[in-house]
Amino acid sequence: MEAINEVHVSESGLVVVDVAAADDQTAFAFQAALTGMWAATSVERTTRDPGQPGVRLRCYLDMRQRLSP
Repeated sequence: MEAINEVHVSESGLVVVDVAAADDQTAFAFQAALTGMWAATSVERTTRDPGQPGVRLRCYLDMRQRLSP
């Protein structure tokens, strides 16, 4: 994964979320839960680290933009 830079967290309320999960389905379900609450980037695929269990994904949240229930 690329490094987190100053732009990603340049203001209060901006968040970088790194997810580690057992499988794609779990990782994407968690991402869907986040996007149901806040403005978030959409991730199309997960990554796998050779020799490590599970999958990873990174998304970016803007918690200043709370979505309506």
